[in-house]
Amino acid sequence: MAVDPTSTEGLIIRKLIPLASLPCAPLRALCADMVVEEIHDDFLFKKGDTDNRLVYLLSGTVSLQAQGLIIDTIDAKNEAARFALAHQIPRKIDALAKGAVRFLRLSADVINNPPPLVYQEDDGYIVIEEDESDSQDWMAALLKAPIFQNLTPANLQKILINLKDIKFSKGATILEQGRTDDYYYLIKSGTCLLTHKPSPEAKEIKLAQIGKGNTLGEDALIFDTPRTETITALTDVALVRLNKQQFIDLIKDPSLRFVDFFEMQQILMTGATMLDIRTASEYRERHLNSSINIPFLSLKARYKMLPSENPVIIIGNDDDKTSEAAAFLLIKHRYSAFVLRGGINDISVAAENEAIFFNQVSGFSTPQHDSDWKDDIVYAGIDWLTLPNTDLDARIAFLESENERLRKAHAELYQQYTQLKMDKDTAEKQCRILSKQVEKLTQVLNKFKVTQTKR
Repeated sequence: MAVDPTSTEGLIIRKLIPLASLPCAPLRALCADMVVEEIHDDFLFKKGDTDNRLVYLLSGTVSLQAQGLIIDTIDAKNEAARFALAHQIPRKIDALAKGAVRFLRLSADVINNPPPLVYQEDDGYIVIEEDESDSQDWMAALLKAPIFQNLTPANLQKILINLKDIKFSKGATILEQGRTDDYYYLIKSGTCLLTHKPSPEAKEIKLAQIGKGNTLGEDALIFDTPRTETITALTDVALVRLNKQQFIDLIKDPSLRFVDFFEMQQILMTGATMLDIRTASEYRERHLNSSINIPFLSLKARYKMLPSENPVIIIGNDDDKTSEAAAFLLIKHRYSAFVLRGGINDISVAAENEAIFFNQVSGFSTPQHDSDWKDDIVYAGIDWLTLPNTDLDARIAFLESENERLRKAHAELYQQYTQLKMDKDTAEKQCRILSKQVEKLTQVLNKFKVTQTKR
């Protein structure tokens, strides 16, 4: 049965990802062919299913499970329900309805091949309609850029609404080193040259040429400092820009992900790389033994040294701004990046924290503290599922290994309990025997006292 785009369910469907970016006409056509299914306490799909249709939850609650372990619980009222449920094919987990559930099965081909896009505001969600080819190509490239792909449709809409056009003629200076400029720029068309002077008297160094789809100015906005590079228009250049607060609220803050020490340990279990962005001298003085050192000032030229298939955890000092800038750079280049909150200085606050750290992540290069901490009872005490974009297989493997560890720990504790109970029973028995002996000795002593009194 067709879905009315103006109905309650139609409004929900219009906000699903990536349906929120479809033009009005294709979306209406898609709704005309949709069939809303309803089940009660039954499986939407099971592990191993090969149906490549994407499943979207419209109402109710679904439990995602693997071998009896609950991986996640998705409620239709939450933001997570805007995305397809566990879309890997074949299915890696089971999806079980908790009570009554209404959902859609949609063709992955239709979802993954939307028509060309150009922005136009429409009723609280993003609608894209064709205008001119250059604008359309640029807008499509913008929406596909890594830094924008993880933003919510609401944020994307606000960004598109607030973008302001600005143009420069060939040879014009767009940004000047040492000057303050409170804007984040995106190149719409044309080519720019980036240069830098190490000192006012030094010769200008050519850093790079960049064109359509690239961004400018984020480092200065993150650090709240003057520009460190001069950017010149090599051709006529068309830019769009956001002001500093819009950049922070709509792009930077939603893009960055912070982890504490214990959360970092969980991500390292998936094969993540620890990237220390401090200076070489700071790194030599103290560092994590398994970390890689690429100072922040060298990162733009050397980030390709990092493996891109696994997450990168950025470790700096207690000033998060440098780490934030490093994470933003990596995200722009399609890395999954996390920032260690508080940096390396926050790890060794107390000796017991250092002891945990040394046991779990090989330790600092400085001497370890003695500790009776036992690795086999370490448990981070965090919700693994709150970590965004973690690999589902790794999450399942972690939960299975954690479940097995808990079973073993339970068996060991039960064995200890049994032994202690036996010892307790033995001690109580000995106590009863000793009590009887004391009673007998007391009786003998009383008789002896009576005999002595009669004499």
